[in-house]
Amino acid sequence: MKAFVFPGQGAQFVGMGKDLYENNALAKEMFEKANEVLGFRITDIMFAGTEEELKQTKVTQPAIFLHSVILAKTLGEEFKPDMVAGHSLGEFSALVAAGALSFEEGLKLVATRAMAMQKACEVTPSTMAAVLALPNEKVEEICASIDDIVAPANYNCPGQVVISGTVTGIDAACPKMLEAGAKRALKLKVGGAFHSPLMQPAKEELEAAINATEFKTPICPIYQDVDAKPHTCPAEIKENLIAQLTAPVKWTQIVQNMEADGLTEVVELGPGTVLQGLVKKIAPAVATSGKQ
Repeated sequence: MKAFVFPGQGAQFVGMGKDLYENNALAKEMFEKANEVLGFRITDIMFAGTEEELKQTKVTQPAIFLHSVILAKTLGEEFKPDMVAGHSLGEFSALVAAGALSFEEGLKLVATRAMAMQKACEVTPSTMAAVLALPNEKVEEICASIDDIVAPANYNCPGQVVISGTVTGIDAACPKMLEAGAKRALKLKVGGAFHSPLMQPAKEELEAAINATEFKTPICPIYQDVDAKPHTCPAEIKENLIAQLTAPVKWTQIVQNMEADGLTEVVELGPGTVLQGLVKKIAPAVATSGKQ
């Protein structure tokens, strides 16, 4: 069984999608439609902007979404997934690619999400850190012991958990992780605490937008970040998508569940190869490839 998977924030690079735009008529049409919907030429930033411009959450998220979704759409008949999944933002790409959301509605939701997250980041000084070679339970235990807000944000693969919280909380947690035996507890260059309780204001804003949007039954199950389980019911998909902003991304569990359900091949659509690397660590027997 084949899964198509879609990356999240952090996979972006200047020049992403340029070949698609220049060599595929459908891709060019979709990129231009996106410029129109967003009200600015995101393609100029994607193809020839600076890293700093591309790194802004309000630009990064729509850019990665566009690259991933347009890749899926240009595959035509080759896009025949038995299952799909996306890492954080990538869940929106997966839903559009699998027909649960229209291209325009998906793009509008992603733009709303990005702006809401950026606003939430500005309210409280917050950040994230990658913790390597420590069991999930130990990471959870240390997070719970910190007086400030600190929570697991991404279960990326065995031995790699990203934590999220206030700057003071993360600064307190990292030395404790190292004392407990972590190989590294490395602060990430991000402007906020994604997938933590600090995203509550963004969650409320996104919830209103999601509830006002029509979702359809996707062409195959989507394994969602919140519970790592397959879903096809539009009401359940909406509920999980809303919960996703303040809950951890269970990527390790998603890949394990897909493999248990017969997964043999994963194709990553979008910038970078991060998800292929994670899949290899979680399920070594699964074949991986990608298009970008």
